[in-house]
Amino acid sequence: MLTPVILLWAYVKAHVRRLREDERGYTTETVLVTAALVALALVVIALLVKVVTDKASTIQM
Repeated sequence: MLTPVILLWAYVKAHVRRLREDERGYTTETVLVTAALVALALVVIALLVKVVTDKASTIQM
């Protein structure tokens, strides 16, 4: 009875090890995170431009 349990444990352990070492999804994850950061940066830049433009338009000479 102990042998099948040991074999199952070894199989599960090897499978988990393979999943941890598999980096095929890493590239997709990196691209998505980078795209999200770029979009966030564009939103921040647009907000800053609006704030500065609004403030500059209130300056009287």
